[in-house]
Amino acid sequence: MSLKKVTPSIAVPTKAVDKPLSAQTRRRFYKAVGLLVEGEGFGLTLDGRAVRTPGRRSLTLPNRRLAEAIAAEWDAQGETIEPATMPLTQLANTALDRVTEAREALTDELIRYAGSDLLCYRVSSPESLVTRQKSGWDPVLEWLKTRHGVVLTVTQGLMPVDQPKESLIAVRRVLEEMDPWVFAVVQSVTAICGSLILALALADGLMGPAETLALATMDEGHQMELWGEDREALERLAHIGAELEQANRFLSLVS
Repeated sequence: MSLKKVTPSIAVPTKAVDKPLSAQTRRRFYKAVGLLVEGEGFGLTLDGRAVRTPGRRSLTLPNRRLAEAIAAEWDAQGETIEPATMPLTQLANTALDRVTEAREALTDELIRYAGSDLLCYRVSSPESLVTRQKSGWDPVLEWLKTRHGVVLTVTQGLMPVDQPKESLIAVRRVLEEMDPWVFAVVQSVTAICGSLILALALADGLMGPAETLALATMDEGHQMELWGEDREALERLAHIGAELEQANRFLSLVS
């Protein structure tokens, strides 16, 4: 949908939509998508009825730009609603439902990622990949130290190392002070990349989605350079890249 198709006037809801968006495909049950002022935010309406999250909360967005982008996802649906084609909606649902309900548990999960972050575990060979990891990952770790005062231990191989307690406390502080909309993106990107550090760097604007993808999949990229491209690997990388693009877009819309 072009944004011109979003109802320009503020629609008045008659009642809540009976069923929130879920992961399952369902037939499109509405014709018109509109916007609704809700306090200091914006909600969505479908044929005048307010949209709710899967957790039954009002889908209220922090600004009009994000609301219009999410409205565009709803309006672009065909005969059936395909949640997989609505990444901005899914991130908003995460912020409103999961982050609201289980932020402490999600923070604990992210701290566990920091305790065994991808960027801290290096190969010992071949030398070409050793050099590539050092040149690609070390600047991000240096940024983490400068930006957040977090110093993490780097090792070679897969044997686990304990990270400094004070560093993990500092990471927790960063996460606890984070805007819930940004937190939702950081949680998503961490799961996608296997690295909280890369997620924080993307959220802070240190790098874009393409560089984040390259750093997160450095081993796969190196292998394909040596042995040739693999169709399944390329499809996986393309999927990850698309998810990172949408996460970055969400960040730009909420900022």
